[in-house]
Amino acid sequence: MTDVTIEIHNKTHHGAQTPTIENFSLTLGAGEFVCLVGQSGCGKTTLLNSIAGLDANYVGDIRLSNTAQSPKIGYVFQQPCLLPWRTVRENIELVFTSQTDNQKAHVECLLDFMQLTAYAEAYPKQLSEGMRRRVSIIRAFAIDPNLLLMDEPFVSLDAPMAREVRLLLENLWQQRPHTVLFVTHDLREAIALADKLVFLTSRPMRVLREVRVNIARHLRQDAQYIDHFRAQLIENYPELHSLL
Repeated sequence: MTDVTIEIHNKTHHGAQTPTIENFSLTLGAGEFVCLVGQSGCGKTTLLNSIAGLDANYVGDIRLSNTAQSPKIGYVFQQPCLLPWRTVRENIELVFTSQTDNQKAHVECLLDFMQLTAYAEAYPKQLSEGMRRRVSIIRAFAIDPNLLLMDEPFVSLDAPMAREVRLLLENLWQQRPHTVLFVTHDLREAIALADKLVFLTSRPMRVLREVRVNIARHLRQDAQYIDHFRAQLIENYPELHSLL
């Protein structure tokens, strides 16, 4: 597992008058599940793209400890991004340049864990939206990443389906711990998942406050604990009211 240090002094989109991200500083502990919470459009996806290496046009430094020169970063996007002409298994295997027997076994275990073994040879159009989301999660876990980025992966799901896939994700993460940076607009979802909540300002985006979630994981499926913690946030941190 990997520690991650993110320092972005300035990230300004081409032609923009003001920075999207400025004086941003965040550290993720090895195996920590961190949720970013901020208003729509504040720059959360821009941050993830910078960390993933998809956008290198920023001033700053992003460091992953205990990795080789090319760390493995898994990315679950807002949309599943599955190739419609490939099966579930083939979409997952796209992350491998060449596949070993161990990797094949790893994929089979992930398919089983996410309850998709029976659909391994199905095509994306034959799956529900929740199943497609699960495939994208498997694909990100398949490379055994040093860091897993997740950008509102359940945003288009109805509440029952989002809860089902979230539970599968949490169980998978507990079985196979990875350092995770997870973006969500849903504070209750963030509280249910996170070791640490990171609240963000509007543009230029920076860290407003970090809050540890001190609810035992076995209690987080009970809405009263989530609602109580949320009420405490509102009471203890008035500056967060606009985000809650």
